[in-house]
Amino acid sequence: MTNVSERSLYERMGGYDTLAAFTDELLQRLTSDPEIGIYWRGHSTDSMKRDRQLIVDFLCEAIGGPVIYRRTDLKTSHQGLRISERDWEVFANHAVAALEKLEVPEQEKQEFLECAASLKDDIVEER
Repeated sequence: MTNVSERSLYERMGGYDTLAAFTDELLQRLTSDPEIGIYWRGHSTDSMKRDRQLIVDFLCEAIGGPVIYRRTDLKTSHQGLRISERDWEVFANHAVAALEKLEVPEQEKQEFLECAASLKDDIVEER
């Protein structure tokens, strides 16, 4: 039997299905949020499907899954959106709520959030 510490965060969180469910929950929360939903206003259904898959792929690769993310780096893809510190806080609160709704265990939830926090400087432009 594999030791828990030897398993990737991807495996411990439940793999692809959990990350896809997390992405669906998170996007629903973000797009309907009165403060930051504007970032998705005007996106077509097809565009949202592509965005969703990019997020799933990115998350899977970032936490040790077998998926390869083959798109623009986060800094480039968020450049010019003028995402603020407040926008990040709203995003983070929704991410926590989505993880809790999916009942992700505390250790894995904290590791996931630490991973997300490490990306903040590539996403937030306005401080």
